[in-house]
This record gives sequence, structure tokens and C-alpha cells, in this order.
Amino acid sequence: MNSRPVPSVKGADVGRRIGVGLMYGLWKPRVLGAWKVPATGPVILAVNHSHNIDGPMVMGVAPRPTHFLIKKEAFVGPLDPFLLAIGQVKVDRQSADRTAITQALDLLAAGGVLGIFPEGTRGEGDFASLRAGLAYFAVRSGAPIVPVAVLGSSERTSRLTKALPPLRSRVDVVFGDPFEAGDGSGRRTRKALDEATERIQKQLAAHLDHARRLTGR
Repeated sequence: MNSRPVPSVKGADVGRRIGVGLMYGLWKPRVLGAWKVPATGPVILAVNHSHNIDGPMVMGVAPRPTHFLIKKEAFVGPLDPFLLAIGQVKVDRQSADRTAITQALDLLAAGGVLGIFPEGTRGEGDFASLRAGLAYFAVRSGAPIVPVAVLGSSERTSRLTKALPPLRSRVDVVFGDPFEAGDGSGRRTRKALDEATERIQKQLAAHLDHARRLTGR
């Protein structure tokens, strides 16, 4: 049973406004291809993830209010009520979080925008390792996926740590062409999801290569 209500679109719009002010105040976002995001209807934004600012950056520059699936560990102290108030979805990555899954599907059924880091956690941001969650939401909801590449959001300071980009430096956010993850059959079997994940990975990797060529990063 879903014990939490569907995250508020108004809340996500407030989050978008906060993100706009914060990201443009600290850095110089350059947004390319935002017009490719469908103006209405359910959409999944699949974002590469190399630093904590990737989510707020996309939230701020996306053309529509976005609800991100965010690990429950981020909901600490005052951030807990704040993130919930701006329409973000708390997810327990260690289990099949039925509440978060239901909230995300309800969001898409209502025509909302769901943001996902398909790599599951911060990494190289190269879409090399995808979890099956993105394929599940895309196939189950029928929502198109829009790949999003965030480039310049992190600077490696050592083998293990990454620093924030320098203040007022350029961060590129490149939106790609929407695509369907399923094969049109509507199948939701493990084999169908594995095939969808493979298709998604190829599309996301191709978009990232295109974004790097486009931005020179």
C-alpha cells in the first residue's frame, strides 16, 4: 500500500525555481536541446551521475518540473522535509521499495516528469553500468526516455574524490532525443526488461558521446 501521496507538481515547480537561482548563481549552465523534452505527458529523464550537483542542476534547467528518485540516505535532518516538499521521491535502494515504485508510476500516469540516475549511484557518469529500474519504469509506464548528459559538474581531485566545479565555471546540460525503451510488445518479463536495459544503455552511451563532441568536453 502506498503510504505517501503522489509528490506535488507545485512542489517540484518550487524546486525548479530554487534550482534555477542556485545553479545560475553559482555556475554558468549552458543548456542544449531542452526543446526536445516533450511539452506534455509522461517523460523519464535519464541523467548521468558524477556529482551531487547533477540532480539540482537538471532540476533547475529542465523545461518542466521534475521529480527525482533520490536515495533515502540524502533525506537527513532538514533536508528530509525540504526534499519531500519540493516533490522529490525517497527511495530505499537496498530493497524493492514498493512505496517509491508506486509513487513513481503514479507520477508518470498523471503525466509528470520522473528523473532517474540509471547508474544507481555516483560514478564516472558514463552510463557504463545500468540498473534495471529505468527499464522497468519505462516499459511499465510506456513513457519515453530523454537522455540527459551533465558535463563539467565534477573535477577529480584524487583517485577517490571529486570536487565541485569552480564557481562561475561552465556546466553543460545536453538533452537528447526521446526514445521508447520497449519493443512495442508490452512484455514485462525479465527477458524483456533485460533487452530494454540493453537498448537503453546503447542509446544513453550514444547520447553521451554526441554530447561530448557537441560541447568539446
